[in-house]
Amino acid sequence: MRVTVYNCREFDEKELFLRYEKELGLELVLCADAPTPENIHLSKGSECVDIITSKITREMMRAFHENGVRYLTTRTIGYDHIDLDAAEEFGIKVGNAPYGPNGVADYTVMLILMSIRKMKRIMERTNIQDYSLKGIQGRELKDLTVGVIGTGRIGRTVIRNLSGFGCKILAYDLHEQDEVKEHAAYVPLEKLLKEADVITLHTPLTDENFHLINEKSIAGMKDGVVIINTARGGLIDSEALISAIESGKIGAAGLDVVENEFGLYYYDHKSDILDNRELAILRGFPNVTVSHHMAFYTDNCVETVVRDSLIGCKLFLEGKENPWEVS
Repeated sequence: MRVTVYNCREFDEKELFLRYEKELGLELVLCADAPTPENIHLSKGSECVDIITSKITREMMRAFHENGVRYLTTRTIGYDHIDLDAAEEFGIKVGNAPYGPNGVADYTVMLILMSIRKMKRIMERTNIQDYSLKGIQGRELKDLTVGVIGTGRIGRTVIRNLSGFGCKILAYDLHEQDEVKEHAAYVPLEKLLKEADVITLHTPLTDENFHLINEKSIAGMKDGVVIINTARGGLIDSEALISAIESGKIGAAGLDVVENEFGLYYYDHKSDILDNRELAILRGFPNVTVSHHMAFYTDNCVETVVRDSLIGCKLFLEGKENPWEVS
């Protein structure tokens, strides 16, 4: 039972992979880099491949197929980086490895608080010993309405966490959950956009909700609205977001994800010129906090995704029911 693991991080994942290799009786081929045409040969002889958020195109899927790969697992909840049509075309099953919702939910609340308390500006002033107060007066969460778009596991946890702050909570999802109704009111999306002081995104990225936050939807929001995104960058039209920040329509943003982040995040690019103009602009705003897709990154998450991605491989190879198979 051989599995080729790409994007294997030396400092936090390798030891876990070696441990579960023994516990599960697998043979692992570990590669620190994302799959590329230059290293895709490492999958030859493996029926399973384990990745993170690397873009898997039709060409790469064909190469995996030619190398004998039958199952591809991603150590993430989302799998929009994988060409599922190509996977079906080449007979490759796809699985994911969902982690617990608490890490992302905690991070979301942190970004909300940082945004409404203008923490980026406070920290920048403190670093240069500017202890003045002008321009950094914040707001209290109890006085605000928070709109949560998407009430899956993470969205529900965010709502439960926010309930302790005393704020009004609105929710939107195509599939309503009774648990949510204990702390929030489900409303149509247009009403949520119109009434929320803070809008936080917790929905998967699909063709239907690509650029869910766009010029038109922003126009229907309150002036000075705060936008939080710990889901997927493609949910927000970056150009529309930048324009709305420049005009003051959007008062602040906390972004753990951005559009076109593939190939940037999780690598050291401090000496590189990056091909992502929107990211550079967003990072430059004093009222925008940008982090590099870090909301998931906790001790519990790292162990969970390593373990469950490999268990998914083992179940597939043994022909058993696999709860992590998504297509």
